[in-house]
Amino acid sequence: MNIYVSNLSFNVQDEDLREFFTEYGEVSSAKVITDKFTNKSRGFGFVEMPDDAAAQQAINELDQATVEGRTIRVMEAKPKEDRPAKPRSNNFSRNNGGGGFGNRY
Repeated sequence: MNIYVSNLSFNVQDEDLREFFTEYGEVSSAKVITDKFTNKSRGFGFVEMPDDAAAQQAINELDQATVEGRTIRVMEAKPKEDRPAKPRSNNFSRNNGGGGFGNRY
């Protein structure tokens, strides 16, 4: 089961996250999500546990627990939904009202 953990202290590392969950069973992976530019924690992460019963017990017992002074949220991770593409503004449209490439015609 894939587990989402939020409101983590920015000091929590992957190894710490793994340790929180190993008390409940085998942990396949534990990853704190970091900002791609600063490489600092974004305050949430994911834990993968192969045993669903152990994962559910970990969720039940760790949700709302206090870790490093913060109340964490722990729940089953939901898959990313397909989102419709955002419409992009087209700077080259003919009706943009202000000079530029689109008004040559």
